[in-house]
Amino acid sequence: MSGPLAGLKVVEMAGIGPAPLAGQFLADMGAEVVIITRNSGPVDPTDINNRGKRSAALNLKSPEGIEAARALIDRADVLIEGFRPGVMERMGLGPADCHARNAGLVYGRMTGWGQDGPLSQTAGHDINYLGLTGFLHATGRADDVPMPPINIGADYGGGTMFLLFGILSALYERQNSGKGQVIDAAMVDGASAMMGLIHAMIARGMWTEQRESNWLDGAAPFYRTYACADGKFLSVGSLEPQFHALLLEHAGLPADHQASQMDTSQWPARRADYAAIFAQKTRDEWAAIFEGTDACVAPVLTWSEAPAHPHLAARGTFTAVNGVTQAAPAPRFDRTPAPAPGTPPAPGADTETLLAEAGLDPETLDRLRAAGAFT
Repeated sequence: MSGPLAGLKVVEMAGIGPAPLAGQFLADMGAEVVIITRNSGPVDPTDINNRGKRSAALNLKSPEGIEAARALIDRADVLIEGFRPGVMERMGLGPADCHARNAGLVYGRMTGWGQDGPLSQTAGHDINYLGLTGFLHATGRADDVPMPPINIGADYGGGTMFLLFGILSALYERQNSGKGQVIDAAMVDGASAMMGLIHAMIARGMWTEQRESNWLDGAAPFYRTYACADGKFLSVGSLEPQFHALLLEHAGLPADHQASQMDTSQWPARRADYAAIFAQKTRDEWAAIFEGTDACVAPVLTWSEAPAHPHLAARGTFTAVNGVTQAAPAPRFDRTPAPAPGTPPAPGADTETLLAEAGLDPETLDRLRAAGAFT
């Protein structure tokens, strides 16, 4: 394997959402990531979160399946799991069990509500975690219900990224202590932590709790999206005065708006005026007008349009593996570049190979197989 994390051994308990994405990012960077899944199956080229990994299918309801899982975890640097609190403990794979056998293991736990607290055993999804943190209340139009920003905010921003931050921090600390530790990554914690700027503005009296009344939530005429003549959209983010001046110049808007840019009493009328201007040309006509300027204006592309944009194409931001379009590994490294993504493994395709690499002899594999440990 190549990449900055080559040599790092990770075991990931199969699941959905932020934990598999964390495993994908580690694999993208060259880590050896092994998924423990419950069932074998065919190759699925659309299973992007499992690219770069290997897979073992184990019956975790049997003692033999747990024995096999322990063999894989014993040689790992990192374990990732996203079950409700207590599930891993009931299987005999909790932190105490694993650390007794592998003291250096970094044990990453990913949940929505956290390992403790009144809601820790309650089901939830991204929209619920955002709802509880105040994040969701700030999204959407003033005269409509809050609108979920798909599942980016809590699942992936507050979940995956904070799980990875915790794992890499613990690995760094292990260099000094020689000991692993447990990472309690909760989406409610991560989503809240990302709102430092908003919390600061609230404390300074610069942010209100009314949707679409602040400079970053669509209230400002210079920071919102506009419909164009063809029904497509343009994103405008001309916050700084020098960028705002370029917006006015290239859009043919009144130059005297510059002096009163931050006069919020003017914003409602200007939103309507700017909307009328941007509705006069197509999205791509406006994109051509603003191309190469510092006005901070860009077209709003669809999923299918994005990979073909000249900038993203030039950088290779997207790639295609067996006809499946997906993001290339990010970020980029100059000395230890990430390996090119490949087709995800078939679930269970590497079970016995992985266990043999973990040190199980043929007789033990025969015994586990006969006992139904492999699925």
